[in-house]
Amino acid sequence: MDWNLLEQMMSGSFVELWSPVTVLLLVVVGYAYLHAARTNGFDPRISIGQKTSFLFGLVLFYAAVGSPLDWLGHHYFFSIHMLNQSILYLIMPLFILHGMPGWMVERSMKALRLERLFKFLTRPLIAVFTFNMLFSLYHIPKVMDTVMNNDWLLFSYHTVLLIAAFAMWFPVVGNVQYWERMSELKRMGYIFLNGVLLTPACALILFAGKPLYEMYRDVVMPIAGYSIVDDQQLGGVIMKIIQEITYGAALAFTFFRWYRTERSKEDEDELAEQVGQQTSPNSVPKLNGV
Repeated sequence: MDWNLLEQMMSGSFVELWSPVTVLLLVVVGYAYLHAARTNGFDPRISIGQKTSFLFGLVLFYAAVGSPLDWLGHHYFFSIHMLNQSILYLIMPLFILHGMPGWMVERSMKALRLERLFKFLTRPLIAVFTFNMLFSLYHIPKVMDTVMNNDWLLFSYHTVLLIAAFAMWFPVVGNVQYWERMSELKRMGYIFLNGVLLTPACALILFAGKPLYEMYRDVVMPIAGYSIVDDQQLGGVIMKIIQEITYGAALAFTFFRWYRTERSKEDEDELAEQVGQQTSPNSVPKLNGV
């Protein structure tokens, strides 16, 4: 390990490495969320688990876009860039959406007058194909080189991709009851389809035998024997592993929820059948002499 070279990679300014503006923004968002949870006196209360989930989601967001990981991933290590992408689009939205009760989502959409647009974007087929198309398109070398070399274009593309990621996860963990929701079996198929559609982007990176992206081609790696291609393939491995773990966990959670629901229905049917038999006129014992 060349520690001097690694130290040079971390030579960005305090603002570039730690992004205090992002910290301030997330503090404001966290405060607004907790204030809404505390002052909500009519709707169901937000549980401690939901609060923890939402705040942890904010921490994940900062790790991906505001910490030194973002600096290293943007300028030097494609593998770290893919780690940030995986956190930002595959993991963080799950925690944020789990922490937001239905009434909070509904009120936010109504206040912003985005209810119709959000309903449209969270339709399962639109959500799954939009996110995976944008995510795969981003990793085409010419597209990524263009986006990464323009700060405003990079910010805009990532903003759109982040919205698409939330919309993609909403049919799985969204808590809004009155919007149409998929059955558990359809939801499992939806998660499986997500994994299939994300595979081409992983394959493009994993099986490339040469550097794909212009901004990483001239980077000197601080680890002996560790090449740019190795780092690029590691990025593909990281994305694929995190995708498999995240989608697998979501699939398992959905399956067991479906299983519990079906067992509950069966128990209710059996109980209703027993009660019906007990109250049936044919089951009432006759009195002596009658």
